[in-house]
Amino acid sequence: MKLTTLIAAGLLIVYPANALAQRDFSEIEITTQEVAPGVYMLQGAGGNIGLSTGPDGAFMIDDQFAPLSAKILAAIAKVSDEPVKFLVNTHWHGDHSGGNEAFADRGAVIIAHENVRTRLKEGLKRASGETPPAPYASLPVITFSDSVNFYWNGQSINVRHPAPAHTDGDAIISFRPANVVHMGDTFFNGAYPYIDIESGGDLDGVIAAHEATLGEIDDNTKIIPGHGPLSAKKDLERYLAMLKDVRARVQALVDSGLDENAAVKADPLKDLNGEWGTGFIDGEAMTRAAYRSLTRNKTQAPTKGR
Repeated sequence: MKLTTLIAAGLLIVYPANALAQRDFSEIEITTQEVAPGVYMLQGAGGNIGLSTGPDGAFMIDDQFAPLSAKILAAIAKVSDEPVKFLVNTHWHGDHSGGNEAFADRGAVIIAHENVRTRLKEGLKRASGETPPAPYASLPVITFSDSVNFYWNGQSINVRHPAPAHTDGDAIISFRPANVVHMGDTFFNGAYPYIDIESGGDLDGVIAAHEATLGEIDDNTKIIPGHGPLSAKKDLERYLAMLKDVRARVQALVDSGLDENAAVKADPLKDLNGEWGTGFIDGEAMTRAAYRSLTRNKTQAPTKGR
């Protein structure tokens, strides 16, 4: 993914209401890449989309922004004669769930972790701006707490919820026998992660999600990240090593008694920023997120079952 695209997507996460209103999506093109027989990755603006096609109908993972729904539907129609039957949200951010209403109106059943429904229903006020509650029609109609399995298009599709990582409602989806994993925004291939502390995100959870996924895949697994190009096991291994390095460096500053601003001033990630800090999360933002995660631990999760 081009740097400018990743930055733009990130700004729409952090400043959702204002940025989306100002964004021009008219020039965005949806590209489709087959990663295994009948399994595709679609890219446009926002999170990477996963798609399984076959006689049972289309099974979709994430749907980017609402203004792109017509383009995404056209792209799907080129590889599937069947409509989207199931749509899984990997988390609640608008660059992954903004098209929910459009696909629900066409008969798709939306599935997500129970915290996704709660956060979409309630919205979130941040210091940087407000995400208003989502329309009722865009809310997931099936939720799960730990995992759910689908047997669809000849695939066993496992959707599992890791410990709070990018948010407290993340989902990681595995396709067997296609040997494909969609990691949502627990994995930003080629850039520091966005740990949404205000949505229950946690650095240790991101690390744990990568460790668990690496324990389930092999050298032939194709990995669809939340953002960035199609990946492989070696990419995930490098990413995990970076995450652990970041954690160790920031934890050392915490243990030395530095407050957050002093930790940022120490610039602990300076030599990593050239490779990992070129997305919308730069070295300072990564240091602050790690510091807050390590000192405040997990934030309060939304009330379940609403």
